[in-house]
Amino acid sequence: MGTVDRVAVAPREVFRGALRSGATAVVIVHNHLAANPRPSSLDLQFTKRLALCGLLLGIDVVDHVIIADEKHFSFNSARLL
Repeated sequence: MGTVDRVAVAPREVFRGALRSGATAVVIVHNHLAANPRPSSLDLQFTKRLALCGLLLGIDVVDHVIIADEKHFSFNSARLL
């Protein structure tokens, strides 16, 4: 749950399922309610934080995909991961 422009998510919540299942890699996905899938500055910061946390946990963050309407943005494709 969040506000109009942000959601409070802790990395531990993102990685909980991956840790339980013994995953070695994850793809993070979230949606933007607006039609624009471009990452916000907070998305960029949070993705960097998740990648660092994953590194410490031994879980590779393969991609972070943002979905908006019929479009998407891939951090991996944009070489931001």
